[in-house]
Amino acid sequence: MARCYCRWRNMLMCLCTPCILMVLLFTYITLMVCFNMTVTTNTSGTAVLLRGAKITHFIASGTYRTNGLAPLPKTFWELHPHRGAVWNELQLAIDRYYNPILSPKRKYKRVNPMYESLLGQSFSTVGDLDTRTSNFANLPQRMLKFVSHMHKRDYPVLIQPNMTCGAGAKEEKEPPLLLLAIKTTEMNFENRQAIRQSWGQVGWVAGDKRNRGREGGGSGREGGGYIRRVFLLGKENREELGVDMSELLFLESKHYGDILQWDFQDSFFNLTLKDVLFWDWFSRLCGQTRFVFKGDDDIFVNTPAMIDYLQDQLQKPKAHRVMRDFMVGDVIGAAIPNRVKKSKYFVPDSFYKGLYPAYAGGGGVVYSGLLTKRLNDISKRVHLFPIDDVFVGMCMVRLNAYPTHNPAFLTFDFPEKEEEEPCAYHTILLVHKRRPSQVVKLWAGLKETQAECWNATLRDADKKN
Repeated sequence: MARCYCRWRNMLMCLCTPCILMVLLFTYITLMVCFNMTVTTNTSGTAVLLRGAKITHFIASGTYRTNGLAPLPKTFWELHPHRGAVWNELQLAIDRYYNPILSPKRKYKRVNPMYESLLGQSFSTVGDLDTRTSNFANLPQRMLKFVSHMHKRDYPVLIQPNMTCGAGAKEEKEPPLLLLAIKTTEMNFENRQAIRQSWGQVGWVAGDKRNRGREGGGSGREGGGYIRRVFLLGKENREELGVDMSELLFLESKHYGDILQWDFQDSFFNLTLKDVLFWDWFSRLCGQTRFVFKGDDDIFVNTPAMIDYLQDQLQKPKAHRVMRDFMVGDVIGAAIPNRVKKSKYFVPDSFYKGLYPAYAGGGGVVYSGLLTKRLNDISKRVHLFPIDDVFVGMCMVRLNAYPTHNPAFLTFDFPEKEEEEPCAYHTILLVHKRRPSQVVKLWAGLKETQAECWNATLRDADKKN
């Protein structure tokens, strides 16, 4: 009798336990969704741009955004919401191939050849991709040209500093604090010269004493750091330009030692190449450099304040851990791809679907040397994207890292009439855009008003952006 009772008890436990666990799991999921789900769409159903928001995951088009949960598709059973978008489909194949759950033994560091061999087809011609979408033939010529070579990134170096990490490597008594990496073009000599004469000077550069110790962690002592500089270039289209600038650029490099040029055509969509090629160059030659400032050649930087800001970051608790993911700038979250055909930022939905990840505006951004090396590794498994700062955001997401917003980075210029205030330029780290003549004049003004504006502080989150 006892044996029969035990048998029935065991049978009931086997049957009931899975049911009870399923009910508990379903109840938990239901409660989490009810308590955490918030929809971030406006009344028209379109996504809203959230400047400065901290985005912790991709927000795909056609989803609800939740706080603390992954994005929820409007249609639960829609397995391929981005079907027909060239970039999404190509990237999906790579993400699946190196998924740590599906393929735990695969590593991503040696994957350069994968862009043709892994996907099982060549993407060297537009015709190969034309079969992937019916709308491909309607893409703008510039996008077609980008797609035809988006798999390639092994361009040789034409000019580079003499096996050093940028100009300014002489007589350093400690590792360089900051490398200024400026994107420019062959024709923009005037922009480069203005930077060299103003905020882009190399060697030992003193900090701005008034800001030392302000952010909790500064030591209060006189600060400064060693600065290096390099300009990042491709090649101009000589047929369109009507002149060969190579000889002049070689002489410029010989005199200043700060030119880094690769053998690809310089264009707006090829700015992403400057990022990935620079990361590789940096990883090989700039091992001890603490920070990288990457920016355009039409910006103004308050270098002394930038030095103090970075020194403060190094003095903070657990700074060695923070530096692993450190990136700061003007952060844009959940941006919508530009669908205006006449815009230079135009990206059709036949090429990319979904929202962009959080990214720091490419006009000027600072990240650690350690993060630069990590970006170099992860970028080898992310397809090139025609908008360079968005591509950096895509790489950051795959590192589970996110840029920090700082209102002192004014990539969209001063708000309203704030620039007219006497000490306005002492309250910022960067402003975009400025002509070469303005850059030189602003730098002189910054020096002249140093005593007058000694108590000025950097813009903070309490001020309007």
